[in-house]
Amino acid sequence: MAGKARVAGVGMAPFATPGRAKPYGELGEEAVRAALADAGVEYRDVQQAVAGYVYGDSTSGQAVLYRVGETGIPIVNVNNNCSTGSSALWLARQAVESGAADCVLALGFEQMRRGALDMLWADRPSPFTRFDEVAQAAVGESDAPFAARYFGGAGDAYARKYGLAPDTLARIAVKARGHAANNPFAVFRDPVTVEEVLASPQIYGPLTRLQCCPPTCGAAAALIVSEEFARSRGLDASVAIAAQAMTTDTPSTFDEQDMIKLVGYDLSQAAARQVYERSGTDPRDIRVVELHDCFTTNELLSYEALELTPEGTAEKFVVEGDNTYGGQVVTNPSGGLLSKGHPLGATGLAQCAELVWQLRGQAGARQVDDVDLALQHNIGLGGAAVVTLYQKVDRV
Repeated sequence: MAGKARVAGVGMAPFATPGRAKPYGELGEEAVRAALADAGVEYRDVQQAVAGYVYGDSTSGQAVLYRVGETGIPIVNVNNNCSTGSSALWLARQAVESGAADCVLALGFEQMRRGALDMLWADRPSPFTRFDEVAQAAVGESDAPFAARYFGGAGDAYARKYGLAPDTLARIAVKARGHAANNPFAVFRDPVTVEEVLASPQIYGPLTRLQCCPPTCGAAAALIVSEEFARSRGLDASVAIAAQAMTTDTPSTFDEQDMIKLVGYDLSQAAARQVYERSGTDPRDIRVVELHDCFTTNELLSYEALELTPEGTAEKFVVEGDNTYGGQVVTNPSGGLLSKGHPLGATGLAQCAELVWQLRGQAGARQVDDVDLALQHNIGLGGAAVVTLYQKVDRV
């Protein structure tokens, strides 16, 4: 087995709303070239590539990467819903740490349509059939988009269990905008108030429009290398993947008819615990996290699933400002999915880029002080959760 994989380079294309973005090929090429330039590596040195996207025809990864070069390397296309980008990263890290390759490119991109997520294939069984059955039993029918019904229902379930003031969730949206104001890659950078969040159109349960992430187009990439590759090329690969875990659903997702579990609480908790155990890390030692805030309710749930705060205390965590600068841990300094945007295939690698910049001290006005560890959480219903711990290390 090789040593810990290093992140040698990261790159992003600015995120944009559908209709205002470049086509996915241009977005992907821009992100890849940025990651290669950041690492100081030529594309001809890349031995494998993993391309993640959800909305696109098969081999779209090749279509993107052929714009950079036609080198004959293996290119694997990945679709794992909203965790697609992190799934590509997981495969790249595995290839490097297993010794199968020394330099692997992980790429994520998405060219989305306007409007809420929906199923595209009405002529075959949906992978969400069991999820819909649980939601139907737990919260009943609704005309709301399916994801909003799931996550809004989870928010209602949390409020019944622990109590939750409406403005607590709105504070999360306000925080997201405040962080995104300093991120040139983010879609929504203008501030909002708690009152504006609560006054925006109701979507489902406690969720208003400004508490839901927007459909977005974008791309991000990371170059994952072995220690030997970094040493031989003189690369400044000073960020290592200290631990990483991917989990999928267990019976608890479905059997308990619990909306909180349905949206991946147990997946996230299991992945986080594996990462903490493998790395010997106490979550209280983490100063910065990019977590999956597709809705404000999921950010709230993720605080507890990732063990940043004990169960039932997430509201206190928000109200006391422990989720932002000056508090316990800065969550989503990029603005997160709520404000940076959520191009499904790109999100996991955009989170990676943000945390690498944080660990290098390159995050500008978003920089978190004294960062040695950074945690990433990316979840996709259907389902898969990927939790990754990055660590600032010495140059090899």
